[in-house]
Amino acid sequence: MKKFRPQPGFVVQAFRFALDPSASQEAALRSHCGAARAAYNWAVGWVEASWWQRKAEESYGIPEAGLTEWRPWSLPSLRKAFNVVKHTDPRFAAWWEDNSKEAYSTGLANASTAFDNYAKSQQGKRRGGRMGAPRFKSKRKARLSCRFTTGAIRVDVDGRHATLPRLGTIRTHEPTVKLLSRVRAGTARILSATVRHERGRWFVSFQAEVKRDLERVARPDMAVGIDLGVKNLAVLADSTGEIRTVANPGHYDRARGQLRRASRVVSRRRGPDRRTGQRPSRRWEKANARRNKVHHRVTNLREDTLHKLTTAVAAEYGTVVVEDLNVAGMLRNRRLARRIADAGLGEIRRQLTYKTRQRHATTVITANRWYPSSKTCSGCGAVKAKLPLHVRTYACDACHLVIDRDDNAARNLAALAAACTTGTGVAGDQDTTPVVSKPRGADRRTRATRPRRKAEAGRAGGTTLPQQQQEETRDRPQAEALTLW
Repeated sequence: MKKFRPQPGFVVQAFRFALDPSASQEAALRSHCGAARAAYNWAVGWVEASWWQRKAEESYGIPEAGLTEWRPWSLPSLRKAFNVVKHTDPRFAAWWEDNSKEAYSTGLANASTAFDNYAKSQQGKRRGGRMGAPRFKSKRKARLSCRFTTGAIRVDVDGRHATLPRLGTIRTHEPTVKLLSRVRAGTARILSATVRHERGRWFVSFQAEVKRDLERVARPDMAVGIDLGVKNLAVLADSTGEIRTVANPGHYDRARGQLRRASRVVSRRRGPDRRTGQRPSRRWEKANARRNKVHHRVTNLREDTLHKLTTAVAAEYGTVVVEDLNVAGMLRNRRLARRIADAGLGEIRRQLTYKTRQRHATTVITANRWYPSSKTCSGCGAVKAKLPLHVRTYACDACHLVIDRDDNAARNLAALAAACTTGTGVAGDQDTTPVVSKPRGADRRTRATRPRRKAEAGRAGGTTLPQQQQEETRDRPQAEALTLW
């Protein structure tokens, strides 16, 4: 399947609306999502059957030329094979006509993508950790989702209903005016729709090709550095030195009392037990629904906070400097993991990236992960060798500047924007070549020795880096710590 490319001046944007389906419509939605899961499991089993057959034949000493052929996993091949067996396979013959063909196509497309990702991962062509082979989806754990690409896909003229193939017209929980007005004006064209059940209710997401005119930011010649953290969600320092602090609302911490009480009620009810086949009681299901409602509210509040923050920043500044945080590594700290996950640090950078590109065409600069923004003095540029996390005030030994740790880091990030600019304004040099810096000789390799052993080696007379190289690294220009997106 070819990737869709929008026309010049158009962007692909998703419009998501909550649904209020009737009982029969909800049963149809679950049936379509179950059909997608069944088609996915069939495709995984059909492809892997040839793998196991070849492995068994090899154990009997059959030569390579006589082994069973590999079954292809491309989407056209899976569709062709599924159309042959759906009339005779007892898993589909009795009910496959009850759902739209798009439901089965969704599962087959997901299986094809999963096998492609697995093959690229084994060949080293895919970023990230190694992926395993696709596995069957559990009926109990699989996320309910189905995608429609053909048929009657539209938002109705009354602005309160959406029409989907085989599902008919479903009432939306909120008005669809923001998409309907664009469709009527001819500035948007619906490409597909995806229904999904999450956070206790059904949602429909319309993928549309939208004509979007870039909006001018309020201060195009101004750069801002954003230091993200746990105590304060974000500290913003612009190029004039003005500092603004966005407090961390801590939605999860505020709701912990409610969750504790709700979880206590759930634990006192008769819940499910897969080992004995025990089914949950109605009282357990009601109590579990009340507990999940608290979780869903926390998630919605967190999303609302992050969207408001990133939208305001993207609409005000011409250049935004953020950090490349190792959030996955930070989550390994058992003392801070809960608060780091509640803050959503990685989501802030993701939202800033697409909002600045698609809505305002401004520049996002990502400071290298190894850049010492907190250890560098924003006044004179001196770098401390160590700055423990519990030290919240930065005191410079050279110029005697005393400043809050987060404010100092935000100022340093804002100063980095000058390294990627021309002589006339901010965010002018789009061709800046990023150079990976190694402050104080640090590298990306994980050392096998523990810090205690390093200290013992230093006391024994060894040093980790010559003094001359430390001085050269400390005086290295800050432009080497940038990555331009």
